[in-house]
Amino acid sequence: MRILLIGGGGREHALAWKLVQSHHCERLFAAPGNAGIAPLAECVPIQPKQIPALVQFAREQRIELVVVGPESPLIAGLADALQQAGIPCFGPSRAAAQLEGSKAFAKQLMAEIDVPTAPFRVFDEPAEAKRYLQQRFPHQMCVVKADGEALGKGVFVCDTLQDALDAVTFLMEQHGLGEAGQCVVIEDRLYGRELSLLCFTDGHTVHAMPPVRDYKRAFDGDRGPNTGGMGCFTPVPDAPPALIEQALHQIVQPTIRALATRGIPYR
Repeated sequence: MRILLIGGGGREHALAWKLVQSHHCERLFAAPGNAGIAPLAECVPIQPKQIPALVQFAREQRIELVVVGPESPLIAGLADALQQAGIPCFGPSRAAAQLEGSKAFAKQLMAEIDVPTAPFRVFDEPAEAKRYLQQRFPHQMCVVKADGEALGKGVFVCDTLQDALDAVTFLMEQHGLGEAGQCVVIEDRLYGRELSLLCFTDGHTVHAMPPVRDYKRAFDGDRGPNTGGMGCFTPVPDAPPALIEQALHQIVQPTIRALATRGIPYR
């Protein structure tokens, strides 16, 4: 099988390392890849969001499977373009990728299907967002989130009301993250230990990967701004099998069913 891997980060390096171990993998390409991937795959200078170029390359090289690492090209519709070209793609459609591409979409979906989530409000006007914060923050600390894709840097965990107001100003008035911050989600701040549970799904059946604990703050001691991730580890000692089953039952499976019911299966 001739496989094209999309992306050029550490995640894609891990995917490349595993893909070439499969006896099904005849040849592996990576777009754009990186220095670590280069010994494993033929790296081609095409960026993940250059969708027409990726489709053309896949056609010319008779690619039989495209594996997409980053979310950006999926949000931009890469899987849809490949499907139209008759090329199998591991990654959701543009409509399904809203789950990652729009925090407002994800939160509203969870609220509609009773998936546990922090209380929230969605705002597209900065004055209304600030008014809500001034009313809410004195008795409930809040988190301000850019609605759109921000590479893990669109979440502001605020310790003071002024921090929260500044986050709204940065996102909605100064356009610090561009279009991603035109709309914001403000939700109640939760406290506890982080757990990430990634799953494989065909749009109906779900299989969980091992849970991991991600550290997103830039500095030691869980301080500093959020990042795309400063590292993670597995296994997680305080995540017993019963907790994973609960997460699958209460969060993952209802979400997958709801998307399928809406005609946008996540696969």
